[in-house]
Amino acid sequence: MTPSDKQAYVHYRLTRAEEALQETEDMLRLGHTIAAVNRLYYACFYAVSALLYHHDISNATTHGGTRRMLGLHFIESGKLSRDMGRFYSDMFNQRHKGDYDAFVTFETDTVKEMLGTGKEFVKEIKALINQI
Repeated sequence: MTPSDKQAYVHYRLTRAEEALQETEDMLRLGHTIAAVNRLYYACFYAVSALLYHHDISNATTHGGTRRMLGLHFIESGKLSRDMGRFYSDMFNQRHKGDYDAFVTFETDTVKEMLGTGKEFVKEIKALINQI
């Protein structure tokens, strides 16, 4: 892949992250908290995917692998805080519950708090990508 192809892919993933954040807000406004949690997780996932790809870390082929590579390369090194690492793992777990478990509900206020942290998470991931 050429450098311009790589840059285009990273840009695409970050654009998808921003779109998914907007989708989270849209789902919250409509009262669809489970869908909001799903979209928020994917906003974070798209951002992490962009970060890993930007740094030529391409061996993360699953959601779990993506979490592990984020931890190994960015949390353990201190480039991203442990709190943000825990947030990403929690988002994975909450999205999984919402998608697959029975009788799951999420409180609107809780999802709004998650959204605030999710926006900060995406912002920090973008900053890591834009570092020289």
